[in-house]
Amino acid sequence: MGKKTLSIGGATYDLFVRLPKDTVHECKETASFALPLGAKIRVDQLIETCGGGASNTSVGFSRLGCTACFEGIVSSDQWGEKLMQTLQAEGVDTSCVTVVEDEVSSFSIILSGSSGERVILYEAGTNSHLQDSTFDKKKLSDVDWVYLNHIQEDSCEIQDDIVEMLAVNGGPKLTWNPGGCQIDAGLEPKNNSELLAHTDLLLLNKEEALTFTKTTDIESAIKKLLAAGVANVAITNGRRGVAASDGNTIYRCPVVSGIEIVDTTGAGDAFGTGMTWGLLEGLSLQDALKTGSINAASVVGAIGAQSALLTDIEIRSRLETTDLHVTSVPL
Repeated sequence: MGKKTLSIGGATYDLFVRLPKDTVHECKETASFALPLGAKIRVDQLIETCGGGASNTSVGFSRLGCTACFEGIVSSDQWGEKLMQTLQAEGVDTSCVTVVEDEVSSFSIILSGSSGERVILYEAGTNSHLQDSTFDKKKLSDVDWVYLNHIQEDSCEIQDDIVEMLAVNGGPKLTWNPGGCQIDAGLEPKNNSELLAHTDLLLLNKEEALTFTKTTDIESAIKKLLAAGVANVAITNGRRGVAASDGNTIYRCPVVSGIEIVDTTGAGDAFGTGMTWGLLEGLSLQDALKTGSINAASVVGAIGAQSALLTDIEIRSRLETTDLHVTSVPL
């Protein structure tokens, strides 16, 4: 039986709309979709999939041979039913899912370009109901590793319960991917500072890291996060790869080369799942960076956040043959 994991956060029903190439408008600093008012635009493709941070990571862990559990909220509507069916078909334990009536499950409409560009229109729906009254904190005592994904602002109250269970002698380890409300609040608030002190792997992208730490560069952000008590921190920077540290060394891992990017949705979740799995399996931080990058590279080559998540056999095979080179410098 594989390691036991618990993913806490959201599940979202995703509707992908692939837009024609000529709808992407390039500017000097950014790109946007140009959809003229009143126009009727024929789309290239329409795909329905399941996503959401905790849904993605729980499916990712299950594919990698872990005993994976998802804890979140869905409605009894058609989207909630499809989310539950997908999780169960992937072998994910849904015993901690709370199903509510007469509400709308979280859903997204993802406008996707031909080179992976995207705009996400979303409705948080039932994800905002993950609160103390619906949170099964006892489940944390039965797992090896907890993955706390982005949660809604109303759900931040569960952080105290998570800290309580992590503080128990022999309690689980934690991967934390903070959400917008937590990042905007910064490192000082008690619920954030206490959780950081119990975090074994903190995952952020560059923009999130600089906002969270109120710094201006990745190295300064890493030092500030480590000083807050984080054991390992990894900061992704798009095509420039990822920088990570264990408190002694800064490691830099590039992205996998030669990948045709089809859609970037779920790449961060795939990276975090692959990296966490590597640490769970006892790999070094350098190799865990590689397993995260390999998993993310697979996901961006397909539509949707879950369809191309790798199995443990696939990721081990690719780790043996990858040409990824992790560099290191003292912190």
